[in-house]
Amino acid sequence: MALRLCSLQLLRSRPGSVCRLFSLTAPASQAGNQEVTALYTPEHNAIRDSLRKIIDTEINPYVDQWEKEEQFPAHHVFKILGRAGMLGVSKQTEYGGMGLDFSYSIAIAEELGNINCGGIPMAIGVQSDMATPALSRFGSDELKRQFLTPTIAGDVVACLGVSETGGGSDVASIKTNAVRKGDDYIINGSKMWITNGCQADWMCLLTNTSAGAPHKNKSLICLPMKTPGVHIAKKIDKMGMKSSDTAQIFFEDVRVPSKYLIGEEGMGFVYQMLQFQEERMWGAANVLTAMENIVQGTIKYTSERKIFNQPLLDNQTVHFRLAELSTEVELLRSLLHRTVGLYIDGNDVTKLASMAKLKAGRLARELSDSCLQFWGGMGFTNEVLVSRFYRDSRLLSIGAGADEVMLSIICKYMGTLPRKK
Repeated sequence: MALRLCSLQLLRSRPGSVCRLFSLTAPASQAGNQEVTALYTPEHNAIRDSLRKIIDTEINPYVDQWEKEEQFPAHHVFKILGRAGMLGVSKQTEYGGMGLDFSYSIAIAEELGNINCGGIPMAIGVQSDMATPALSRFGSDELKRQFLTPTIAGDVVACLGVSETGGGSDVASIKTNAVRKGDDYIINGSKMWITNGCQADWMCLLTNTSAGAPHKNKSLICLPMKTPGVHIAKKIDKMGMKSSDTAQIFFEDVRVPSKYLIGEEGMGFVYQMLQFQEERMWGAANVLTAMENIVQGTIKYTSERKIFNQPLLDNQTVHFRLAELSTEVELLRSLLHRTVGLYIDGNDVTKLASMAKLKAGRLARELSDSCLQFWGGMGFTNEVLVSRFYRDSRLLSIGAGADEVMLSIICKYMGTLPRKK
């Protein structure tokens, strides 16, 4: 923890360094990694180094066990991360954050890719960058002290309640509703595919609060999960992301104080779209390191595995394909870092974030499939990371907006999306 405190003091004593987006001399965060980056500074890499130590000592030794149990101890892991300051780097200092820009969240997302599964990084991302951006930006001081502060500290587990069985990527079609009665909201409905849902202490809930137009009738509400009427119907059995608990949740006459409303009533759709932008960039960042690790692992395996009396890697089909995939990963990183740089400068990056998320999901599928093929029969077992990544990464093209939704957004910004008749 001494390293973390030292890094914090360095960051807070040199505020100007936070905005040095074009430093070309930032050292690599990992041994043997020689890339030059225009986004990250030594301060970014100091945080990544601290996080890597936590991953190596507190998380990766237990990942296989948690994958078998199909759940990891979120309260325990989040408390460790909270003490190290990793759950609120871009949140306000008065609520326990570091007060840094979003590029630091992206640096952490990249480093979390060194966890040997997809489920735990995703759960951490929900806690730090998916359930809390709107609360941090638009919530009242009282609300932030009650929900944001303990979330950043790792004292509670958060989840995001948007998707429903009939409304996933089509957020406007959700049916859950909250009716105002006096000083309370009465909530009825359900949510599906809720990451951290079985262990969460509170939910950032998107719900209809009026009968108006679907883009103007929604609100975000902080919902304590132990409130009477909240029912966790089941823990969903998934093909991947095994260590991350995913729940189906029902709400039956759930009563919460109206002061738990985030920002303005009716602005929930807008707030959630803003949260989605950060979630999509975070997701693209998180898969970068994991893809690099899969390529490096495949290089190692194919250099040791011999076929027809020569290393498998010596076949041009293999080493050329790995070179292509490595190039694609670097191209994605360049797109993402450009997007993040524009975002923290206050630009609308909806199109670029959608492109990055689209490319990340498709490249993860392509890369995992190609590398798994080179592992042969071993790739079809559960004993190697490439098969786990193959299963886990498939979600990236579905969650936080499916590929087809990303394409529609991109087409809209290109002016090629047909108008509804």
